[in-house]
Amino acid sequence: MSYQPPVREHLFLLRDVLEIETYSNLPGFSDAPMDLVEQILDESARFCAEVLAPLNAVGDKHGCVWNPDGSVTTPPGFKEAYRQFVDGGWPALGAVPEFGGQGLPAVVNLACNEMSSASNMAFSMYPGLTHGAYSAILAGGSDAQKQLYLPKLATGEWGGTMNLTEPQCGTDLGLIRTKATPAGDGTYRISGQKIWISSGEHDLAPNIIHLVLARIEGAPAGVRGISLFIVPKFLPDAEGHPGARNSVKCLGLEEKMGIHGNATCVMSHEEATGWLVGEENRGLAIMFVMMNEARLGVGMQGLAQGEAAYQAAAQFARDRLQGRALTGPKNPDGPADSILVHPDVRRMLMDARAVLEGGRAFLFWSALHGDLAHRHPDEAVRQKGEDYMALLTPVLKGFLTERGFAIASDAMQVHGGSGFTEHFPASQYLRDSRIAMIYEGANGIQALDLVGRKLGAHGGRAVMTFLAEIDAFVAENGADAALKPFVDGLAGAKAQLLEGTLWLMQNGPANPDNAGAGSMEYLRLFGLTGLAYMWALMARAAGAKVAAGDTDPFYAAKLTVGRYFLQRVLPDTGAALAKLKMGAEAVMALPADAF
Repeated sequence: MSYQPPVREHLFLLRDVLEIETYSNLPGFSDAPMDLVEQILDESARFCAEVLAPLNAVGDKHGCVWNPDGSVTTPPGFKEAYRQFVDGGWPALGAVPEFGGQGLPAVVNLACNEMSSASNMAFSMYPGLTHGAYSAILAGGSDAQKQLYLPKLATGEWGGTMNLTEPQCGTDLGLIRTKATPAGDGTYRISGQKIWISSGEHDLAPNIIHLVLARIEGAPAGVRGISLFIVPKFLPDAEGHPGARNSVKCLGLEEKMGIHGNATCVMSHEEATGWLVGEENRGLAIMFVMMNEARLGVGMQGLAQGEAAYQAAAQFARDRLQGRALTGPKNPDGPADSILVHPDVRRMLMDARAVLEGGRAFLFWSALHGDLAHRHPDEAVRQKGEDYMALLTPVLKGFLTERGFAIASDAMQVHGGSGFTEHFPASQYLRDSRIAMIYEGANGIQALDLVGRKLGAHGGRAVMTFLAEIDAFVAENGADAALKPFVDGLAGAKAQLLEGTLWLMQNGPANPDNAGAGSMEYLRLFGLTGLAYMWALMARAAGAKVAAGDTDPFYAAKLTVGRYFLQRVLPDTGAALAKLKMGAEAVMALPADAF
């Protein structure tokens, strides 16, 4: 069985948990009643399952091919699938109508993106990077740049990338050497080499718009002197069509562990023509619009690959006959029982479901707040949405990618020796998911960003608002006997998160290594607390359905998985807090030459 998009899960979250119909008076939401949303998700699921998923293994086995002229050929079937993707209007779902988009809420678009990423992560990166370029130009481009580029990027007619990393710098963008020289006609000559550029060259679209970080001659050193430029593969002519070839070229492709179907390129800019986006030396601020969106997308990728891996493992476990149940045969007429009878197999599958269902809710809940930040008329609601998006982006990226990879690893374990072969999909999910912990800011960087920047921003306003919201939920639902285990679990996790937050505030300033050494544990603690809140919200929604007499087994299963989360996943908060409070002494004790 190939991947089956979890539309039922999406509808439960959107309709019953997040209740997006209550926002029908807001722009975008007014154009997306639930019956239309359901149709969109069903059609997206069909496209992903029937078109994209069958190409996943094809892309993994064939990969992309670099040609001597610098062009790149994508795997068989990708070009035709991309044309169907664009013709179906899928890239435009979340783009603004002013520039050819459909203007739907980001949370609805996220559901579709999860399905496409789970179906074929390498393929989905092409339109994903394009939407990131669209977002950056929308945020910082001139009116002329928006009019020229956004309609083509929004619809997927043209592709897009971001060119950040160079051989000598990745995370430390202050070390960038690519230079930009004014040409005297309003353009710049861009020269330098960029590496690890996802979707940097391909045959899916007639033009690719590169967003390139470079340093204008005489600019300040470090990150204060970085500017952002639009560098098209083909220079648009007077009618806005691809014209003369620009002097930007793919020098080769990286040999990678996974995502073989996506072209990861070494790009050379040799006095390429570029146009400044925004102000000189302010490029990083605009690029972070793109990067923050990409980080949420990478968190979604971790979730999506975990979901696909879980589905494959669950199907294998149902079909694989091996041994007998400890409590006696469950398949007495067969040679053996399915491995689903074994508690350890159940443990791995239940771990996966508990994290995936809670993680998806956390991702969707956060995306909804992102929508409210842009669309709600109340300034306080918009501010809260902005605060939450800033605070939770590193949590979602770091936590979901780490857990997604762990789920893919457990999925291989469920497959046993079969999973270590290429006859089953487990190995591809494991290989593909691993990059998500690294790119768009490695998870350790996300943790440092969380404790070093996001916690203290605006006097800690965002984290205090989040903790207060949990307190309000606990107070409101504490008397509900059916919900009590979830409320108690949430209250306990919140108390530990508060304790960890206060410890960092007290011990970080005196020795910054204390914050650094505990940052990943704090991120995990935050992620688990977020999932505890989501499971409480889901349990309330599912419990209300059951109490009203709804016999759909979906709701009973939801409550069962939620109880597993409380008993077998949430206790990890205690270990995270204990390690966090150990500080940096043991971490930093060995001298450098002892490694």
